[in-house]
Amino acid sequence: MEGLRIPAKDAVYEMTEKKSRFIGHIFNVASAEEAAEKIAGVRKKHYDATHNVPAYLLRDGTMRSSDDGEPQGTAGLPILSVLQRENITDVLCVVTRYFGGILLGAGGLTRAYSSCAKLALKEAGISELKPHRRILCKCSYHDYQVLLNNFVNFNVQSCDILYEEDIKFTVFVPSRNTPEFLTMLQNATAGRAESKDEGENFIPEKIS
Repeated sequence: MEGLRIPAKDAVYEMTEKKSRFIGHIFNVASAEEAAEKIAGVRKKHYDATHNVPAYLLRDGTMRSSDDGEPQGTAGLPILSVLQRENITDVLCVVTRYFGGILLGAGGLTRAYSSCAKLALKEAGISELKPHRRILCKCSYHDYQVLLNNFVNFNVQSCDILYEEDIKFTVFVPSRNTPEFLTMLQNATAGRAESKDEGENFIPEKIS
């Protein structure tokens, strides 16, 4: 799982080519069923479009594409090729086209769908799954504010904060940074903070 590249976020990018309007949609999807739901959603939203062309890749090797009425090989496969070249997975791209009255030809269609997919993916960004340790922490309110100022130095992702007499919170720390993070935790709070390592998880880190 380590090193898998996925979309950093869902995104939309719009462009115009010879009066045809192209709208690229990027989604992070975990299954063929989820991809089908997202495709249906785009088709419902853009029910009046000339074409809604989908392509997706999953980490289990599943890949699908459709030209959705465009000339064979000019739409779905070019989008799929963009995803493959970026070595990205768990990704769905749907490019919507509103025909503008000017024929683009096979080459023009291929370039337009490829460009729209590439620019939509650039808008989404790419994250890479990397190993993180899930650390459960407990500290005073004062110490928590001190710790927050140090989190950025360790690429810490914080979640599940519980405000009681003390603060209990969970952080995901890159495995490579965990020893230094635990040292900081003790030094910054003069040993008052408590921590418990709850195992390894793979968390996305944005790389572009």
